[in-house]
Amino acid sequence: MAKITREDIQIIHKYSNWSEKSVAKALKENVYNDSTAWLRFLKLFLLGLGASFITFGILFFFAYNWEDLHKFVKIGLIEGLVVAITLVVLFSRLSGFTKNILLTAASILVGVLLAVFGQIYQTGANAYDLFLGWTLLITLWVIVSNFAPMWLLYIILINTTFILYTGQVAHDWSAGFIFTLFFSINIITVLIFVLESTFNFKIHSPKWLQNLLLLSVVSIGTFGVISGIFDGPHSSFIILYLLVLLFFGLGIWYGLKREQIIYISLIPFGAIIIISALLIELSDGAAMFLVVGLFIVISVSLLIMALLKLQRKWKR
Repeated sequence: MAKITREDIQIIHKYSNWSEKSVAKALKENVYNDSTAWLRFLKLFLLGLGASFITFGILFFFAYNWEDLHKFVKIGLIEGLVVAITLVVLFSRLSGFTKNILLTAASILVGVLLAVFGQIYQTGANAYDLFLGWTLLITLWVIVSNFAPMWLLYIILINTTFILYTGQVAHDWSAGFIFTLFFSINIITVLIFVLESTFNFKIHSPKWLQNLLLLSVVSIGTFGVISGIFDGPHSSFIILYLLVLLFFGLGIWYGLKREQIIYISLIPFGAIIIISALLIELSDGAAMFLVVGLFIVISVSLLIMALLKLQRKWKR
């Protein structure tokens, strides 16, 4: 049986005569963290922090001793570490979380290996080639581990590859098409991770990962629309405008339906920024800046009041 969540308790309390005392007891037993949970959190946090320090220590070791190391030593050390970590993950009896942490460190070292190889032999490849190769090489690890930090690293690599490709190769692509494609890629990512339980994708997608992905999509959409506003009326931005409008509308609907406050806060804030940019584009005089300042203050205040009202309503 799946563990009962805070949302489940709130829904049951809302549509039943469940007493406040029983609700508090259920929250304490199923939602609130006890000393054992905090100790486990500290253990996992320190483990992840230690793995991060070791990985970045290796990076700084190469940066500091770069000139004094032979090229075979540079490549051999990194390859040896990647192989050693992979063998530990495959054949050790460590916990699954520990293995995933080590695999994440190995995935970062794969990127270091590609960067060192390109620096030594001066292959002349574009920067996006490194990130594309990095993405492809760790794809199997990401799928097998199904670990949220690995998914986050994978998504970052995909976005980085796309950005570098458009800047170094796709010179004939219009700005509107680039933003539209970039926004679409991240929308698909958000839908996969947010709706994974509905469609049984079996992807580990904790709330913090979903929130980060939502923040990235809202940021990309907002920045893309603002670019279209300031660059002038271009037909290449029309599809982006429609996608952003559709996503913002569906996002607010989803947030209200699922009682997810982050959707109701991020999306309207992005809309406020877009409207402010549109006003500035209409006129860049001192009077318009005053109007925009007043608009931001009033709209943000109204948004905060609405969010507080929704929170009180959802907690009933």
